[in-house]
Amino acid sequence: MDNNLTLFEDYKIRRVYDEPTETWHFSVVDVIQALIQQPDHLTARKYWNKLKERLRLEGSQSVTNCHQLKMTAADGKNYLTDVATAETLLRLVQSVPSPKAEPIKLWLAKVGYERMQEIADPALSLNRARETWKKHGRSTQWIQQRMLGQETRNKLTDYWKEHDINKPDEFAILTNIIHQEWAEVTVKEHKAIKGLKTQNLRDHMNEAELIFTALAEMSTRKIAESVEAKGMPENAQAGKKGGGIARKARIELESVTGRKVISPGNYLKSGVDHQS
Repeated sequence: MDNNLTLFEDYKIRRVYDEPTETWHFSVVDVIQALIQQPDHLTARKYWNKLKERLRLEGSQSVTNCHQLKMTAADGKNYLTDVATAETLLRLVQSVPSPKAEPIKLWLAKVGYERMQEIADPALSLNRARETWKKHGRSTQWIQQRMLGQETRNKLTDYWKEHDINKPDEFAILTNIIHQEWAEVTVKEHKAIKGLKTQNLRDHMNEAELIFTALAEMSTRKIAESVEAKGMPENAQAGKKGGGIARKARIELESVTGRKVISPGNYLKSGVDHQS
């Protein structure tokens, strides 16, 4: 199954993973469809639109917390879709009279509980990720590099959180600054090169791309720590310098090997491996 789909009983729930905040956002209408046991997606969408309007008039914070992201519809095209976190959906479910309300709440709570378990014991998250990557044909070497890169990433985001970087868009902006410096393409452009849409870019990087991403982020953190960078301007400057260090290393490697590090390769077809 697509990593961006999950199931509640026989209903497919679309979701998008936000890398900077490490949060799943679920399609609200998909959850509503499962909640009211409505086989017709259009009818479920109309139900959600009416509910959304009523809640908005009531001043519900749950509606305010919903926002829109592009998701793939049944026709294969991407459309802006109302999405919400598991926490927001738990509150929305309370507004819908349905015998499936409690099962949906338990399902959403399980999603949150697993996340809380992972926060308390990161090894659980790593083990789940390792098993998922194995099922999708990743090599042991690739998995080790991906996990090392994630550890490096976590140390950087922890530094940002402790030094006045709080908003999700700030994490995304800083990440893009570092990425563009080392790769000379933005995150969005890199995903386009690989033919990715909602997928996690790092899950489709080859070994070299993972290594240079980790080098850029490790260098950024070390530089930020050395100058005690705080806030966006100072951390952005550290990001440019850290990304620049990895760019120089990438250019030197490419000049020696005659091969580009940035690759169009991806893992969209399970079992197809990259050239590293």
